[in-house]
Amino acid sequence: MLEVAAAIIENEQGQLLIARRKKGKSQAGLWEFPGGKIEQGESVEACLQRELQEEMNISIEPYEPFGVNDHAYGTTQIRLFAHRARFVGGDISLVDHDEYRWASREELREYSFAPADIPFVVRLLQEL
Repeated sequence: MLEVAAAIIENEQGQLLIARRKKGKSQAGLWEFPGGKIEQGESVEACLQRELQEEMNISIEPYEPFGVNDHAYGTTQIRLFAHRARFVGGDISLVDHDEYRWASREELREYSFAPADIPFVVRLLQEL
């Protein structure tokens, strides 16, 4: 099973960072909470800090586990670990995505999310 981490990043206005996977990537065109594959011996928090620096050129501070979701994309099984995180700084520049948004919880309803992320969207909407 592939272990992957996703960051639920909130800014000072309470908006959440979401990003759309670019063409050529699996789940292209779908929105997700940014993150990436957890490397051998790496914590979820360390993975998220590394991935967000590499993929978006931003610094974050993971502070609380949010949930875990197991999902199968065809023959690929993933375990997605979501963590709440604070946006620390940096100017977003995209590598694996073609678009990003700072969205309120209510606005999350307007986006088509990758299936593994949907349980986290549902939970965030329940917090309204």
